[in-house]
Amino acid sequence: MNFSSHEDIEAPIDAVFAAVTDFQAFERQALRRGAEVQRSDSLAQPGPGMTWDAAFMLRGKRREIKIELARMDRPNGVLADARSRNLKAQFEVDLVALSRNRTRLSVALVLEPKTLAARLMLQSIKLARKRLTRRFRKRVAEFATDVENRNKPATSA
Repeated sequence: MNFSSHEDIEAPIDAVFAAVTDFQAFERQALRRGAEVQRSDSLAQPGPGMTWDAAFMLRGKRREIKIELARMDRPNGVLADARSRNLKAQFEVDLVALSRNRTRLSVALVLEPKTLAARLMLQSIKLARKRLTRRFRKRVAEFATDVENRNKPATSA
């Protein structure tokens, strides 16, 4: 199952890349939504090999996943792999500089079942695909707006 979205952001590619790789902000956001997230690597600098252990409730069950940053290509994007007992996921963010102050953000999420139970779960999710796609795109658009707002030049009053 695939989800994808893209947004054009009024900000330089370096600023968008900095927002995309602000992993501590994403950890805090997940914690606010009720997930448990803990970084599980010992890397001093952000980069490939960073890992997180996460747990959250989904459809009434506790789900545990291991997330690994597989690629970090400054300033072009990142790729993260997530694995649970039943499911594999790939989350890819690509950035393209459209001009000095405009960047295209493309986000893709691919979910693959590893077990029959996961296949059945994804089948039920497909029934709500339209609503979930709308939510996914809305979150990407909100992120893009947030990045734009953070990078707007200050106006004098």
